[in-house]
Amino acid sequence: MAEEKLSFQAEVSKLLDIVVHSLYSNKEIFLRELISNASDACDKLRYAGLTQPEILSGNGEFRIVITPDKVARTLSVSDNGIGMNRADLVENLGTIARSGTSNFLSQLTGDARKDVSLIGQFGVGFYSAFMVAERVEVISRKAGEEQGWRWESDGQGEFTVAEEPSAERGTRIVLHMREGDTEFLEGYRLRHIVKTYSDHIGLPVFLVEDGKEDAVNSASALWTRPKSEISKEQYTEFYHHVAHAFDEPWLTLHYKAEGAIEYTGLLYIPGQKPLDIFHPDRKQHVKLYVKRVYITDDCAELLPPYLRFVRGVVDSQDLPLNISREMLQHNPVLAKIRAGLVKRVLGELKKKAEDAEGGYGGFWDTFGAVLKEGLYEDFERRDEILDLCRFRTTGSDEPISLASYLERMKEGQDAIYFITGDEIGALKKSPQLEGFIAKGVEVLLLTDPIDEFWPNAIGKYREKAFQSAAQGAADLSSVKAPEGGEDKRPEPLEGDELAALLAAFKLALGEQVKDVRGSERLTESPVCLVADEGDVGMHLERLLRQHQQVEKRAPRILEVNPRHSLIRRLAAEAKREGAADRLADAAWLLFDQARIVEGEVLPDPASFARRLSLMLERGV
Repeated sequence: MAEEKLSFQAEVSKLLDIVVHSLYSNKEIFLRELISNASDACDKLRYAGLTQPEILSGNGEFRIVITPDKVARTLSVSDNGIGMNRADLVENLGTIARSGTSNFLSQLTGDARKDVSLIGQFGVGFYSAFMVAERVEVISRKAGEEQGWRWESDGQGEFTVAEEPSAERGTRIVLHMREGDTEFLEGYRLRHIVKTYSDHIGLPVFLVEDGKEDAVNSASALWTRPKSEISKEQYTEFYHHVAHAFDEPWLTLHYKAEGAIEYTGLLYIPGQKPLDIFHPDRKQHVKLYVKRVYITDDCAELLPPYLRFVRGVVDSQDLPLNISREMLQHNPVLAKIRAGLVKRVLGELKKKAEDAEGGYGGFWDTFGAVLKEGLYEDFERRDEILDLCRFRTTGSDEPISLASYLERMKEGQDAIYFITGDEIGALKKSPQLEGFIAKGVEVLLLTDPIDEFWPNAIGKYREKAFQSAAQGAADLSSVKAPEGGEDKRPEPLEGDELAALLAAFKLALGEQVKDVRGSERLTESPVCLVADEGDVGMHLERLLRQHQQVEKRAPRILEVNPRHSLIRRLAAEAKREGAADRLADAAWLLFDQARIVEGEVLPDPASFARRLSLMLERGV
């Protein structure tokens, strides 16, 4: 087959341009990334060989070999793992096939140092080779296939693929080094890099010098070593390897479970939010091993989706080596391991939450929205998760626990009040909260999509019901007002005065509203919209419309502030002859005003502008 010339996917071209022109100071990480990829390739072949032993023939024990050549100015990194065929080379090296691509690209800024750190978060380590190489060759033959292939590129937008008859099973990456990066051809430099970054790799890494091979790493899986023999730096480097990340882990958890079920867990909670954390597939990223043999990094049964931010490895002694992914779905041993992992992770989070110096606030800001999904999904552990949750409120700029909220509840308050929306600042200004703020009643400010679902699913916390401040009637009469907080506003309109105005508004708005009624929750604004008991909340409906899950807007209740000066004047206007048209314009203006405050897009902005101009003209 003749050599083919192909173009990189647009995203890869942009990524390569950033890498090649980066000022990133720590170039040596390219070798860590290539060794990590080689280790993964060997792990995958070892697993495939459990059911297809014939593909393991030849090539001996799994190994990684580094070969510098100062004369040719090349550095080779070879493995005898799973290998790649033509389709794999094009897919894996010519495109970005991982989830989160659009999110990744949206965060690229042109700031080289920042962007390369994002590349690390994204996990496209192969491309880091172009930081030190002016040209890269990849020679590979996939296990079980006869034909080998060569991939080659200078990182300038194109690559070539051709048949390579001499290719052995596995992959050999040849870096043609840049003029200023020949330090990476020195044996002492390569030994130091491997020892620093890749000593934990469970395969032997050999360095070839003067025709001799020398093992340069410990070649024992880090999680099998005693904790007392592992340094913080080694834990961090293994995190970089297993998570394909550049940040520092926020929490490291290494333990061995013994008893009826035996397994070892080395788990990490990242310090930064992975870019694909909110991807719809919600995959978890903990690798499963059985007796140190890699099985899969996509085992949905190992951890629930709400803990998908956890990275690391779990090594079981009790699962069969030849277990299939189908068997994993219904395996009772794996179910017990899952229960143990969840208990341990939540327990460690609880310790951090109780430690004033534990930095729990940083974790919550990063992963709280993900952990809260467990409130809706994990009925058995929802109380534990609720205790771990932190919430911003109308009375606190710092997130607080629900236990703290209960301690701060006002005399006569019998519910935990919350309101949902898109942004904290906008929620704090919501007219629906005016009465609560006036009475000193704290309201939880919820801005994550999952917040629309879990309060109703849970119902209560320590016998106190969750109640939306934007839904149903607000009865705050039993709550004692704060000291010096006497209500100095005018007396509210009552009886026929108010009834006539409400009837006129209801007549004017018709089916656009479910009802028009006096409000106890408003203190400063003339009107607001609220959802009726049992109806879908307004914020949730807006989210569903954005995702085309619903089409029509549900009619809402328009609440009118009977103490407001504008409402009082409109009520007086209602007694006059021929006021129906003027009141209709006022009703529509106030209704549209309430919709704007809720973040709604007006269906007829032209009519709104016409009525506003007319009312201004009358006023002038």
